[in-house]
Amino acid sequence: MQVYEAPIRDMRFVLEELHTDDGFGDLEGFEDFDEDMRSAILEEANKLCRDVLLPLNWPGDQQGCRIENGVVRTPDGFPEAYKAFCEAGWAGLVVDQKWGGQGAPHSLAKMVEEMSCSTNLSFGLYPGLTGGAMVALEAYGSNDLKNLYLPKMANGEWSGTMCLTESHCGTDLGMLRTKAVPQDDGSYLVTGNKIFISAGDHDLADNIVHLVLARLPDAPAGVKGISLFLVPKYLPKDDGTLGDRNGAGPTAIEHKMGLKASATCQMSFENSKGWLVGEPNRGLEAMFAMMNTERVAVGIQGLGVGEIAYQSAVYYAKDRLQGRSLSGVKNPSGPADPIIVHPDVRRMLMTMRAYNEGCRALSAWVSRALDAEHAAKEPEARARAKDFVALMTPVVKALFTDLGHESAHLAVQVYGGHGYIQESGVEQFARDARIAMIYEGTNGIQALDLVGRKLPDRMGRNLRSFFHPVSQFIEDNGADANIGKMVGALQQSFGALQLATGHIAQKGMKDPEEAAAAATDYLRLLGFVAMGYCFAKAAKVAHAKLAEGTGEADFYKAKLVTAQFFFDRLLPPATAQFMAIRSGKASMMDMPAEAF
Repeated sequence: MQVYEAPIRDMRFVLEELHTDDGFGDLEGFEDFDEDMRSAILEEANKLCRDVLLPLNWPGDQQGCRIENGVVRTPDGFPEAYKAFCEAGWAGLVVDQKWGGQGAPHSLAKMVEEMSCSTNLSFGLYPGLTGGAMVALEAYGSNDLKNLYLPKMANGEWSGTMCLTESHCGTDLGMLRTKAVPQDDGSYLVTGNKIFISAGDHDLADNIVHLVLARLPDAPAGVKGISLFLVPKYLPKDDGTLGDRNGAGPTAIEHKMGLKASATCQMSFENSKGWLVGEPNRGLEAMFAMMNTERVAVGIQGLGVGEIAYQSAVYYAKDRLQGRSLSGVKNPSGPADPIIVHPDVRRMLMTMRAYNEGCRALSAWVSRALDAEHAAKEPEARARAKDFVALMTPVVKALFTDLGHESAHLAVQVYGGHGYIQESGVEQFARDARIAMIYEGTNGIQALDLVGRKLPDRMGRNLRSFFHPVSQFIEDNGADANIGKMVGALQQSFGALQLATGHIAQKGMKDPEEAAAAATDYLRLLGFVAMGYCFAKAAKVAHAKLAEGTGEADFYKAKLVTAQFFFDRLLPPATAQFMAIRSGKASMMDMPAEAF
């Protein structure tokens, strides 16, 4: 059974209590979003996601999308839900007010994203892709394009996509073949074929704005010859109303493992009229403004699936009677005890809970930095926030989706045989979560980005944005009577991370394959140390609140138990990954290719 209630209390905890000392200071421009407003937004978002989106999740998976007369039709109820979503202003929650959005901080909007990803991940992709397209358009589009397109995208009337992948190239975009021919009126005719285009076509919005990577006739080879173009499904007239159908449309819907209610399309562009976004041959620069936004969003997808998987597993574990507790009967009036009494079931539930709380705490820190990049009062704070976001973007994308996928499979395991049956609803979580580890750059690519680009950048400057606060926290709290043991465990893992960083820097300079061989283990180690730092801080806050006697004792006690489980059970294996990093590349690279 798919069960969900937004974890609003924990969301408020990471927003209002955990990161008050992050060093970014007060942020400008968010004065309207005080504590009362944030709480109201979270409550209303929960109602929409729980009462409107969740009931469509399993039926939408069963029905899927279809093409009728060249138009993709989404599952029953999706158009009505999208209309309600947009009319309530959710499509423009984080969009600048000058384009008609709400101007909310990312730190708040990411919590709302988590809710929609929990309750209906397929649905969430439609407005999510639009938000990413708006980021690229706002940063690189001409004033005419921004004035025409952004207001209608902000209110959800028009949606957006990103069109990168072709059948012969995915990550290696330098191989793409789509062409763009300049016209006398300043537009371009775009021709080519794309695959795996999320929300490539649908019946939710009146128009779809495609951001398409293509080559100009005189473009140099490789990635230095890629440009970005805005290609709408319908050509707008001067007054903003829709005109003729453009030469852009779906040729097929991909048959996928999961996310069946999300229209993943094969797209054809035949002399489609479009407009250049940014500078010629610098399309990747513009596209990565969107990609980085999407990578953080994909990480939130992993967290969202992990949360509903956990809640659904808890519901079942409390209800399912099977066996007796090893410590004595807990349900004497029934034929058996609920399976939540069994240690191995508790192990799985606590693992999911700790993953979710750790990822939520880290996402709140990263999203605070997303806001601080532009809204911090001090230039030094803005620069440090930018460095932190650069470092943590691949970690959020890869680690959160890895853990969300693991949580989905743990939920199936808690349900046992019933979890393997479609009607339980939890096997959908496992199928839906799997793609998040692949799209927007596979998790292996994220790890390579981390060790190959983010670590050596400016002699390790990005790392300082993380290492300095963690080191300072350990120094300040190592002797704390309440959390000293947790801080000691954090210090041990942080030491392993420092040694791993030095090892990769030394070996990688001589042999890039050495760094690449360690990349995935290093990303996981960095991510778990970051979560450990968040848990130790959370434990410190919880002890202080309990000492004050300010109420909500059960919440803070549960926070302490979860933190202790993380340090006891989850952090030690991650720390041990330093041994794998130190082992080098030989055992994975020495096997001749023909021997596989």
